[in-house]
Amino acid sequence: MAYFAAVLARTDGGWDVSETELDDVETLADLADLAREAAQDDDSVLVFIEQEDSWFAVIRVDGEDDPRIFVSDGAAAARSSYGSVLTDELVERVGDSDFDDDFDALVSELDEEDAESQTDGQADEEDEEEDDRAAAGPGGVPVGPLGDCELLADLGVAARELLDLSGEGAVPGDALTEIAEALGCGEVLEAVR
Repeated sequence: MAYFAAVLARTDGGWDVSETELDDVETLADLADLAREAAQDDDSVLVFIEQEDSWFAVIRVDGEDDPRIFVSDGAAAARSSYGSVLTDELVERVGDSDFDDDFDALVSELDEEDAESQTDGQADEEDEEEDDRAAAGPGGVPVGPLGDCELLADLGVAARELLDLSGEGAVPGDALTEIAEALGCGEVLEAVR
């Protein structure tokens, strides 16, 4: 299956975007090192990964901090070599903390904020999505979004927007384009695709 990966390094003048190869990436540490090589000082670096409209991931590296990860569909990513590097790390973090409870609590909070504008039919759809999330994919990885959905909030992409871009029927390539546009580098990302 074909992958697309790009590194977006934040600079004083905006974002420097370049396509990258993941051939030498076997661990999250390898991916973080790849991102840090593109960093200007300790500025933020993002890595976008997409697999043939099956799933996408955003990895954020800020200096020497641990990478923050968001995957649009954990179970789909777990079935691929590069995606499993991310989902394995996320599943390990779940085992070490209340990470999954925190994610579910945030999603519930966002859903409550949206409740005023929802109809009963939409609420039923969300209940089905929660049931889907509870279903496990390879290695017990949940179906649906997984990780830190707030990793881009300070850059202009709210948690709700990121979750919406990961929803049923969303196209991962389009989602990455929308995220890049919100960051102000949509045209540059498309130029390296």
